[in-house]
Amino acid sequence: MKLFRVTLDTNPEDCNLGCIMCEEHSPYSDYIPRLYQETGVKRRRMPFEWVEKIVKEAAELGAKEIIPSTMGEPLLYKGFERLFPLAQKYGLKVNLTTNGTFPKKTVEEWAHVIAPASSDVKISWNGATKQTAENVMLGLDFERAVENVRTFVAVRNRYPEACRVTFQLTFLQSNMHELADIVKLAAELGVDRVKGHHLWAHFEEIEPLSMKYSPESIALWNEYVAQAFDARERYLKADGQKVVLENIWPLQAERTVLESDECPFLDKELWVSATGKISPCCAPDKLRDTLGDFGNIQSTSLSEVLQSPAYRNLVENYKQHPLCQTCNMRRPHDYAK
Repeated sequence: MKLFRVTLDTNPEDCNLGCIMCEEHSPYSDYIPRLYQETGVKRRRMPFEWVEKIVKEAAELGAKEIIPSTMGEPLLYKGFERLFPLAQKYGLKVNLTTNGTFPKKTVEEWAHVIAPASSDVKISWNGATKQTAENVMLGLDFERAVENVRTFVAVRNRYPEACRVTFQLTFLQSNMHELADIVKLAAELGVDRVKGHHLWAHFEEIEPLSMKYSPESIALWNEYVAQAFDARERYLKADGQKVVLENIWPLQAERTVLESDECPFLDKELWVSATGKISPCCAPDKLRDTLGDFGNIQSTSLSEVLQSPAYRNLVENYKQHPLCQTCNMRRPHDYAK
């Protein structure tokens, strides 16, 4: 049995921004103080020896990629730079999601470390204008973020087989009116792909921001999708290539998840939390628990999880699970980029 990749939540509580939709770092979240109150732990950080074990097991299962923490900012992880030679040792690439602030080093320094050893660098991006982007990603300096991307892409282009660069969006009613302009900006900056997902509304305060909130918001979303594809045709990168659009498709007004929509993760990816808990997907932490207990990396191998009755049952029957019936990540069976 093969995996495509494994995500390691190396340092979920370490971040220098406060994005409004983030499960842990949003101003609406009490996750971090509650974590400390319940466990006495202020910051969960994965021991690097676990990282070594997971990367080795992933390679043995045929994985192609490793993703460091998608919660928090992975560049703040103490062992982050050690991940690249480790992945290279086992023939894997790093697939990185970062908030684009590039802390602790210059952008150029990070780019020379990251670009040649990564498959994809997804930069969190939530607007085409300063006001929109900074209202979503609290603490962001939008102009600096733009220059960071410009610099990173310039360094990336010096390497013949370097990573793809992606804008990673959260689809919100407060930023998707700029979707077409984000595609245009991506083309101008040499960003290869614009990808995103619909809002997981962790807090009541942001539920109305979902593009799935009402028939009216769904209709608006469908207009924005059409505008984005038009922008893809009109605005090309300097090399003449179109920006790739991913996870951007019209929604059905009457149902937001169809029976035929497919899970992109099962039998392809696994997640390991900073405490070692193994999960089958990236659903919010508490919701993920409803899918079952798949063990802990301290006592269970990735191979054992994939072959376990609990996991095989989920693979066969996920469409009947209440969480999966509302999942923002499921894709149309005929989905094409």
